[in-house]
Amino acid sequence: MANLLEVSNISLHYGAIKALDNVSISVEENEVVTVLGANGAGKTSLLRAISGLGKLSGGTIYYKGKKLSDNLPYTLAGMGIAHVPEGRHVFATLTVRENLLLGMYGVKRYRPGSSLKSKEDRVYELFPILKERKNQLAGTLSGGEQQMLALGRALVSSPSLLLLDEPSLGLAPIIVQEIFDLIRKIHIEERVAILLVEQNARKALKAASKGYILELGKIVMEGEAKKLAEDERVRHAYLGGRAGAC
Repeated sequence: MANLLEVSNISLHYGAIKALDNVSISVEENEVVTVLGANGAGKTSLLRAISGLGKLSGGTIYYKGKKLSDNLPYTLAGMGIAHVPEGRHVFATLTVRENLLLGMYGVKRYRPGSSLKSKEDRVYELFPILKERKNQLAGTLSGGEQQMLALGRALVSSPSLLLLDEPSLGLAPIIVQEIFDLIRKIHIEERVAILLVEQNARKALKAASKGYILELGKIVMEGEAKKLAEDERVRHAYLGGRAGAC
């Protein structure tokens, strides 16, 4: 398979602080890739760089073979890159349906046979609770329901690449499992590639085919997710050091 996303030797600074240092990763079409790391490792900065929210100080990013340079985030959304940020960031004073409509705004690219109405209906099929709540203010939803809405808002743009930043953050264990089941379903049924940043390393490595370990802005390990899950260094740092835990 061809690489859908190719991040090549990128660096990113916040003032004098180097958040990313010569980072390279790739995501193939219809692949799930995870990036693991402690708080402050640069995971969110990596996603922000890809989606145009962070200005690079070096390196290049290619999407579908085309170089992305100084693209505004909304133009990337129109190209098929959807970003679900950490903390969900739904529009609390708008209804569920209004949030979904905002996800469609300005996006002209839809797969053959699809439409605004069909994309909205598809979100309701994936997340039936959102159909029940479609006229409810997003700020009154539970944390898990808001995460579903954030995912749905991204999916209505018909993305080829979905960037997920800590989708399980702050959720109860039973809801975390539900969210990961939905991520798996989205990947299989919507045929979308996913770049997943997640502190729940065990679930992330189970969901992904490939992984990267990011420490202090640098990639220190990479490989097949299954092999990373079996690596003693990864177990000790991210999986509690328990043999057979994954």
